[in-house]
Amino acid sequence: MLTGEKVLITGASGQIALPMARKLARDNEVWGVARFRAPQPSVTRGPARIADLRSELESAGVTTLALDLAGGDLSTLPDDFSTVIHMAVSIEPTPDYDHALRMNAEVTGELMAHCRSARAFLHMSSCSVYRPAADPAYPFRETDPLGEAGTPFAPTYSVSKIGGEAVARFCARQFGLPTTIARMNVSYGANGGMPAYMVESMLAGRPVRLRPPGPNYYTPIHEDDIIDQVGKLLDVAAVPAEIVNWGGDDIVSAEEWIAYLAELTGLEARIDYRDDWITSGPTENSKRIGLIGACRVGWREGMRRMVEERHPELQLRDGPADAAQSARTAGN
Repeated sequence: MLTGEKVLITGASGQIALPMARKLARDNEVWGVARFRAPQPSVTRGPARIADLRSELESAGVTTLALDLAGGDLSTLPDDFSTVIHMAVSIEPTPDYDHALRMNAEVTGELMAHCRSARAFLHMSSCSVYRPAADPAYPFRETDPLGEAGTPFAPTYSVSKIGGEAVARFCARQFGLPTTIARMNVSYGANGGMPAYMVESMLAGRPVRLRPPGPNYYTPIHEDDIIDQVGKLLDVAAVPAEIVNWGGDDIVSAEEWIAYLAELTGLEARIDYRDDWITSGPTENSKRIGLIGACRVGWREGMRRMVEERHPELQLRDGPADAAQSARTAGN
């Protein structure tokens, strides 16, 4: 874990960034930047529920700053951060590539220029940068071809994230700023993520959408592992930029974890296979394991905890022991 640092986290109200900012604020001076345009409901459970995300961050000791990074004016943002975790992202439903490249690529360069004195910069990327493989079980390696993955509800996302990586690579060299580019697979936990939203669909009696014909393989990673690993990823930042897949240690199909969640909750799970849905793909994570070590949270344990924390009203059933590994693993 990071300690004693001045940390900037962009997109601080997001699914991954918010719990990360809360935890890092225990031992660091953390600044959380987001637009904060309107109060957003917190997912905090129990009697201590907090009204909105900005208040939740501030109650955890995070210094918040309302800032639209796309505006280009960073004058209100300090430039003396020791580490920067850039998670702000634009995911838009329209085919406006100019806007997407501005948000997901140009902003990265402006932020890296502003924070060029940092000891390390982490740029959050996505496995959507990979060219889809014919074999849905093929685990993408960092050296594999890039190409538009085709996300129907965000048609510009893949291209603009590739653009963001190119800008981050250039700025790392230009400013001598040690950088890690981390390509996230499926993140999940108490604050959301694909498996969490699938549970919401099951609770509402809606089918869960997947890409045909299946299985849809991923390498899901719990938010606790993400938070534990972020400091280590900053420690391996380099010039030229270090590019690393960021996923869990197990390759598991969405069909398998949906069945597990249904068994756990007693909810009905109906799958709706649609050609216009997102492509799947696990990652080969031996580089990340070699650099910073293995994950600590198995996918079954993590998903059980996710449901317990998001839906304490559900009476969960006994499921398979988390020690039982997925039939397909990342090879470690």
